[in-house]
Amino acid sequence: QVQLVESGGGSVQPGGSLRLSCAASGFAFRTYSMKWVRQAPGKGVEWVSSINPYSTTKSYAPSVKGRFTISRDNAKNTLYLQMNSLKPDDTAVYYCENQDGRRGQGTQVTVSS
Repeated sequence: QVQLVESGGGSVQPGGSLRLSCAASGFAFRTYSMKWVRQAPGKGVEWVSSINPYSTTKSYAPSVKGRFTISRDNAKNTLYLQMNSLKPDDTAVYYCENQDGRRGQGTQVTVSS
């Protein structure tokens, strides 16, 4: 069955960095476009970034562009999100999602001084 397992979240101070990972199994990861989405407390789900199967097309929400970098390793069936210059507004549960809309359980990111 499809499994997406996020990791790498945590608590950091503003300006800090985190790298999220998403281990995928149960589907042909290397042929799927993938995305990161997030949900802040009391808010709806927000799209963060997307990447196509060959990493030739990447897109970012305006709120994270220039600070976050999406990448993938198809040999390892893993999706990444490098997050730099973190802000308190980045506090949320981060989910990876495949093009079928399947998500993992999420990983919490908290940015606070």
